[in-house]
Amino acid sequence: MSNYTKTNIGNEGRAELHEALSLTGAEVSINTLPAGAGVPFVHSHKNNEEIYGIIAGKGTAVIDDETIEVTAGDWLKISPVAKRQFSAASDSEITYVCIQVKENSLGGFTADDAVIY
Repeated sequence: MSNYTKTNIGNEGRAELHEALSLTGAEVSINTLPAGAGVPFVHSHKNNEEIYGIIAGKGTAVIDDETIEVTAGDWLKISPVAKRQFSAASDSEITYVCIQVKENSLGGFTADDAVIY
């Protein structure tokens, strides 16, 4: 059995990688909204924080009634209880990655978790 999983998400508008990669510690999605479109709901979480990375384009994130302009290269960490909604700008689509993980669950990272051979 292999120690990795590979998938190709293509250009679907939204792809969730949890099942495609058999993820056990995170949910990752790749999302593209056409110009002028928005996620059709506001949401928050019970336990999971979300990390959003804007890959291409521009738009807005409304977080707890505060509107934040976002553009390619921007990254946001949003606490579980914060209400959030994303939209593309009227003149630009937006593509972003969303990484969802349980808040305060990171026990080690990079050098602390690495095994050097």
